[in-house]
Amino acid sequence: MPNRIKTFLLLAGLTVFLVLMGKVIGGRSGMQIAFVIALAMNFISYWFSDKIVLRMYGAKQVSQAEAPDLHRMVEDLAREAGVPKPRVYILPGDTPNAFATGRNPEHGAVAVTEGIMRLLTPTELKGVLAHEMGHIRNRDILIQTVAATLAGAIMILADMARFAAFFGGSQDEDEGGLGMLGTLVMAIIAPLAAMLIQMAISRSREYIADETGARLCHNPESLARALEKLTYGNQAAPMAANPATAPLFIVSPLTGGGFMNLFSTHPPLEERIRRLREMRSY
Repeated sequence: MPNRIKTFLLLAGLTVFLVLMGKVIGGRSGMQIAFVIALAMNFISYWFSDKIVLRMYGAKQVSQAEAPDLHRMVEDLAREAGVPKPRVYILPGDTPNAFATGRNPEHGAVAVTEGIMRLLTPTELKGVLAHEMGHIRNRDILIQTVAATLAGAIMILADMARFAAFFGGSQDEDEGGLGMLGTLVMAIIAPLAAMLIQMAISRSREYIADETGARLCHNPESLARALEKLTYGNQAAPMAANPATAPLFIVSPLTGGGFMNLFSTHPPLEERIRRLREMRSY
């Protein structure tokens, strides 16, 4: 299934869970209140998340005179993508990683670590920057904000449903509700399902950014080689990253495997590399 269609279906799934949770707590007004709260929280995040995350990791904006090669790559890729040139930042630290942020292409920013600039060749670094330009071009910050809004509303509704069930305020079964036991079960399952769907949306957007980036730099192999190096580089020099910002990075700065992969915001690197190498050069 194409990843764009998958993203649409996953967002629709989150909407369905939101409606179900509204029914569980027994009223449209409760659903509306929770949605407004979640919307307000994510509105603030959407408008200010770029400043927050850049400050969180000590990113420094660099001028063209300070990093001419980096600026040249970003400028070339922005022209190729048909978007305004993003602001350019460098993060201190040995961990090789990169991310893009900004609420829309007109307010985009790309940030790379000192470690990634030392580890990758110019061709590989351009592949990474092309991936980040893909996120900006595809408006992934907006898509993930919508997903976070819906998931946040579901989690608030779940808290309201648990509160109502414990104090006998949930809808009775003969009124179309699920009863106290059904409400508690739904209040536990719905947030977990919402989180899994939100993670799946993030993984789908990573695949799309890989494909877009490979087309922008006209060299899928350069991005594939970069991802290989980043796999080992992040293991050798892990980053003290905040889980809330982990989805931004080109490779997850968080460690974990096995069952935890289910909750990963990134697809398996092996699968990403395989897909890139199946693409022909553009």
